[in-house]
Amino acid sequence: MALDIMKEKGIPLDRQEDFTWKNMVREPISKLNDDAFTRLRIILMNGIEMEANRFQHAFARMNRDLRGALARVRRIEAHQQVTVNWLLPADQSPLETTIAYEQVAIEVTSSLALLEPDPYMAQILRFGLLEDFDHLYRYSALLDRLEGKDANAILQSYTDVLPGRPTVVEHRHPLDDVRQSYDKYKAAPITKLIALTILAGEQQTQNYYQNIGPLFSDPVARQLYAEIGHIEEQHVTQYESMADPDETWLEKWLLHEATEVWNYLACLEQETDSRIKAIWDKFLAYELGHLHFVMDLFQRIENRDPHEILPATLPERIKYMSHRDYVREVLRSEVDMRAVGTQFVPASEVPSDSPTLAYQAQLNSDGSPSQIVAAGYRYTPGTELTKKAA
Repeated sequence: MALDIMKEKGIPLDRQEDFTWKNMVREPISKLNDDAFTRLRIILMNGIEMEANRFQHAFARMNRDLRGALARVRRIEAHQQVTVNWLLPADQSPLETTIAYEQVAIEVTSSLALLEPDPYMAQILRFGLLEDFDHLYRYSALLDRLEGKDANAILQSYTDVLPGRPTVVEHRHPLDDVRQSYDKYKAAPITKLIALTILAGEQQTQNYYQNIGPLFSDPVARQLYAEIGHIEEQHVTQYESMADPDETWLEKWLLHEATEVWNYLACLEQETDSRIKAIWDKFLAYELGHLHFVMDLFQRIENRDPHEILPATLPERIKYMSHRDYVREVLRSEVDMRAVGTQFVPASEVPSDSPTLAYQAQLNSDGSPSQIVAAGYRYTPGTELTKKAA
């Protein structure tokens, strides 16, 4: 679907005050009967809306004159976030939701890496991908241990359960998680949309793990969420550093709104559930209204043409599909890569005085929960239904 964002203005902000508690809290999807990619779209778009809210709050704290405009858009974004997030079902346990979050990270990051035209930015995405892939394996072991459930009931055979880059070696010194940013003058528009999309996804994952980790009684589960939540903070550091810090606040707001439009359009194009598709259609129209509202602010306040920042037609979208073969190839060729400063090198080339090695030794000095939870674990499908006697 071609969409000219300069011409398509969607629904104006003034006509978006139609929310009630009843139409925000819709009937949730089915944990087992709806397609896994419907759930993935819900989780990603919740993250996109949460990032929009977080960014606009930060912007308001730095700009007195735009507080009113930010508050108006942010309130609609908050209503949209509730509508989207409340589509998740109540019978999906926090650990099953965790499995779904990691599936989002794997399939969405794979698609973004394939779309990314800049080789360095694509490598950043692949580097994070292999870590999220391992997290899925560790959490699948925990799901089997605590709830006796097969992770594939959530994954629906789209995503493999295999070790990736071991979580135990993912802990890095903070300076080894900062990456080089794109150049706002030279980067392709899709690079900017990808950076904001992956940041939104990882930020909500970090928040989720930090919030639900203390709710488990099992000591290994509590430690595992602490460990992987720590890695998600590293991922947020990595992905937020992809963006050019010299972009103005209004430039960034413009890009945030374009990112929301880009992602809602991808959801609309690929959604198989007609009821959920209607939500994507409505919120795409709302986000186009937000985009044009910000375009007008950008023109009036910075006296610049939004064409400087935005493409006339949205670039190719995320593909909601299984990336099994791609992930296996990245796993085969790049699992041994490590970060040294802003660059990626084979593990054999990490300097012996690397601050990351000392950092890992300290964190893992009392053991690694990600190693403990997967000790002796080998994923076999169908374990929720049948177990072989020992």
